[in-house]
Amino acid sequence: MHDRVHRTRGAAAATIVLAAVLALAGCAGTPSGAAVVGRWGSTSSGQPNLDIQNDGTFSGSDGCNRLSGQGQIDGDEITFGSIASTMMACEGVDTWLSKAATGNVSGDTMTVLDDGGSKIGTLKRSGS
Repeated sequence: MHDRVHRTRGAAAATIVLAAVLALAGCAGTPSGAAVVGRWGSTSSGQPNLDIQNDGTFSGSDGCNRLSGQGQIDGDEITFGSIASTMMACEGVDTWLSKAATGNVSGDTMTVLDDGGSKIGTLKRSGS
C-alpha cells in the first residue's frame, strides 16, 4: 500500500510539472514586442516598406523587389532570419532592406542592421 501511495503522489507531481512546462512553452513563442508590429516605411514607388505581424511574419518591398519571411520578435527588436525576395533589376533603387538581419525600434523609427551589426537604414512607422 505504501508503494502505491508513492506512485500516486509521483504521478500527480509529474502531471503538475508537465502542465507547468506546457504552459510556459505556450508563452515562449508569443512575441512581446508590440513596438515592432505594424507598417514601416513608405509604399511610394522605389521606397522600402515592411508590414510586420504579431507572430513575426513580415512582408513588404525593398523599393524594387517583394520581400517576405518569418522573423522573431523580442521586445523592441525583430530578427528577420531568411528573407524571400523576388529578383528584379531596378535602376536607381537602393535595395538595402533586402540585406536586413535585425531591426530595433525606438519611438516611431526602426533602425535596420545587416548581419555584421552595421546600420544600413531606417524606416519610419507608417501605420499599425
